[in-house]
Amino acid sequence: MFRSTATALAFGLLAVLVAAGACAGLDQWGVDHLMPGTHVAQAKGSLVEGLVPLLGAHWNGALSVAANVVTLPASFLIAVAIVAWRSRALALGLVAAVAVEVICKETIARPKLLSGARHIAAFDSSFPSGHTLRTVIVAAALVPLVGVWAIVWALASIVLLQLAGWHTPTDIAGGLLLGALVLLCFRGAGALRARGLRARRLGARPRM
Repeated sequence: MFRSTATALAFGLLAVLVAAGACAGLDQWGVDHLMPGTHVAQAKGSLVEGLVPLLGAHWNGALSVAANVVTLPASFLIAVAIVAWRSRALALGLVAAVAVEVICKETIARPKLLSGARHIAAFDSSFPSGHTLRTVIVAAALVPLVGVWAIVWALASIVLLQLAGWHTPTDIAGGLLLGALVLLCFRGAGALRARGLRARRLGARPRM
């Protein structure tokens, strides 16, 4: 309970800082030094593009191609299918997190970020990174099946999101926190269910 509350508070605080422009310097530094694949002409994608894998994807350069391919399991529909295959409850948590992501992107606007002298419009409302939060949850769902390879894939995906210029550092941090929050809540709910089952079993035992 403490960990999930602390994670939720950390996400909320980061959202406030991004909206207030307090993280603009960090994000601009990320644009200048950590995003060799940034596509300055990109603009905010539509809701449909966010739902359908590879719809509206940019293929400008090797980093963009690599990001499109490697992060494909973290696209919305594929991620929901993978996670639902492992756990319907976790899939519901994923959908709830995506709803929070959409609300944040519709309400939080950061100061303009520039590549050279050109405004990167897509970063105006890109907090938090939906690909990052889905990557975290998909990787957690796949760890029991493929072990460390799920973690390797998650790390590669998140690094490519940064290098290809899909998201700023605070976008990725927000996605990590939101994904972690879902996993903590799911784990907490599972622990409560297990305790309830044990209590019922103990209560059902015949008295000697």
